[in-house]
Amino acid sequence: MRVVRIIVQIAILYVFYLVGTFIVTQTGLPLPGSIIGLILLSLCLQMKWINVKAIQDGSSFLIGVLTIFFVPATVGIVEYPQLLSSAGAKLIIAVMISTLFTIYATGRFSQYVERKTKKDGEVQ
Repeated sequence: MRVVRIIVQIAILYVFYLVGTFIVTQTGLPLPGSIIGLILLSLCLQMKWINVKAIQDGSSFLIGVLTIFFVPATVGIVEYPQLLSSAGAKLIIAVMISTLFTIYATGRFSQYVERKTKKDGEVQ
């Protein structure tokens, strides 16, 4: 039964991706559809239109296998070393800066969610 629940929850997440992609296609926004879908999902969770438990197992599963999604990019870099030789230093600097920014933003967001969760838990 758990497998079915995870599949349904991943389908819910995929629907948000599809809606985001549809919005980008129709409006011509200069953002990826996945980002728009993520914003919509965040808004729905914030407004409590969707309960976190409705996507918790599916999202946990996807996070658990997240490294698999990086394999094609890694293989691409290994197959085309000339990409690194021509603009390698710029690429490495860009990756380092974006990684540091991502770690910082994720940490701040996690702290915000933790504070909000503790605050909501005390109220109930």
